[in-house]
Amino acid sequence: MRKSKFVPAVFVVVLTAIMLTSVSAQSNKDADNLFRTVQALDAQLFDAYNHCDLDMMASMVSDDLEFYHDKTGLAVGKQVFIEAIKNNICGKVTRELVAGSLEVYPLANYGAVEIGVHQFHHPGDPNNIGEAKFVHIWHNKDGKWMVTRVISYDHEPARK
Repeated sequence: MRKSKFVPAVFVVVLTAIMLTSVSAQSNKDADNLFRTVQALDAQLFDAYNHCDLDMMASMVSDDLEFYHDKTGLAVGKQVFIEAIKNNICGKVTRELVAGSLEVYPLANYGAVEIGVHQFHHPGDPNNIGEAKFVHIWHNKDGKWMVTRVISYDHEPARK
């Protein structure tokens, strides 16, 4: 009698494990797709940053952007952000994502959070390299991704 009860119990456990594995595989696929999407958005945003393509940058950030910076505080609005890039970044600084530092997590019914480390290079002074951590909140509305919030912190000389 025990043998017959044992077989159905093992079957249920194995079936449950298979179902959970397929759910996990789907979840991993979704996470991989989200990671690749945000990674591509990051590359596009900072290609525009590095080449002073202010129109492209403006198209990728929300009108009500909030940018929190550990050295300069809070800046609110797309226009303030674009003016700061134009006046302080263009031709003076380029950004490079630190390989292996990128993390991406879904935000239900909103978009994604991107976390990483980047370095800032100053043309003409190859020894002047800064490093900082960042958090970007991306909003996906009807297939259009935009940065809505940025936190940029722990700005220091790059760790060698």
